[in-house]
Amino acid sequence: MSLIDQVRASNDYSTALHSIISHFRADSGTIHMLESDGILHLKAASQGLPEPVLAAVRLVPIGKGMAGLAVERGEPVDTCNLQTDTTGNVKPGARATGMEGAIVVPIFAGDKAVGALGIANRATRTFSKEETTLLMEAGRAIAVTL
Repeated sequence: MSLIDQVRASNDYSTALHSIISHFRADSGTIHMLESDGILHLKAASQGLPEPVLAAVRLVPIGKGMAGLAVERGEPVDTCNLQTDTTGNVKPGARATGMEGAIVVPIFAGDKAVGALGIANRATRTFSKEETTLLMEAGRAIAVTL
């Protein structure tokens, strides 16, 4: 079964996230969805994220952190190493995850960004164009399915 089929067959955000993390051989991930208050709300997070990190990402304003920037810009935000990134896209709390290679893509419903899907690895990683495209497709499947 393809990744997109797995996401479409998911009954909840956690199941979809697990399929995505597994497919990309990532070590962690999150799904945030935009709610009526204009804030991104954490809907699923992989196991093992430290509680201080979870507390910091439960609610994410548009334009803040990698998830908020991905939604604001309507495009992927990535870094090959969260620990050494100097772009300003990575906030100090993200470093507390211990992850290095990370990408967050906007979740689109039609042409509107309605959430953010992020995955990360413990090691330095650059995501290919093909991987980024597939992750964007997985995000669209989340928007339609869940």
